[in-house]
Amino acid sequence: MMTIVYAGKHTITFTVPKHSHETWEVIYCTSGSGTMTFNQGTTIPYQTGTVICVPPHMTHVNSSKEGFTNLHLNIRDAALFYKTPVSFVDDRNHFILNAFMAAFHHFKEGAAENDTLLTSYAYLIVSYVTKYCGARFHNEIVEEIMTSLIHNYADCNFELDKYLESLPFSIDYLRKLFKSEIGLTPHQYLSDLRLQTAAEWLTSFGRDANMTEVSRLCGFREPLYFSRMFKKKYGVAPTHYLLQQEMPEAFTADSIKLFPPEGDA
Repeated sequence: MMTIVYAGKHTITFTVPKHSHETWEVIYCTSGSGTMTFNQGTTIPYQTGTVICVPPHMTHVNSSKEGFTNLHLNIRDAALFYKTPVSFVDDRNHFILNAFMAAFHHFKEGAAENDTLLTSYAYLIVSYVTKYCGARFHNEIVEEIMTSLIHNYADCNFELDKYLESLPFSIDYLRKLFKSEIGLTPHQYLSDLRLQTAAEWLTSFGRDANMTEVSRLCGFREPLYFSRMFKKKYGVAPTHYLLQQEMPEAFTADSIKLFPPEGDA
């Protein structure tokens, strides 16, 4: 079973002698810079925010002129299939750093009930490695728009067009660029984000759900418009969706209209 079997931290360090591990080692540079050299002569430079993944039994040396600090995890049975070391840089949200810090904390805490958490963090971090080593990053302006939408989707007063107009590109160009990378326009992405959140709120609130409150929490100013958009996406009104979650056996393909996922013919 995949899990974290060791979590460590280097304070200001200049050299780590040649060594290897029986498991995958995943290293996050938290400050400084340097170079990691491997037994086949490969070198990988790193700096703050760089993540390096070292395969099992591969000897490596870590050296830095200015000194570095890092967090490092050893993951047993990691579902990584690279034959050589891989590296990438954390994104601006630092989600991967947060995962490393949480895994380090729970490992050092040593509580038996943390075993499940360490397994979960192992899967999460391995998923990040697969994502960032297997796909390119989005265009920087696309990342900026996505971050803004995620931060503002719950604000009823957020004006997407006004935000796009504040960027140093034409709105038409931004729409085309965003859709080419994400598959949706910024407006569609924002709407989907709000509606997916609404579905989560409905499930969370259960029978206590107030549709006006849910619509406001998800950035919709008008409950009727929210209900119409929700039905367009999920095929049923919010109240029926709530009942469907509570009594799924009562809702079959014969009792409600089922829609294919968006984008399917």
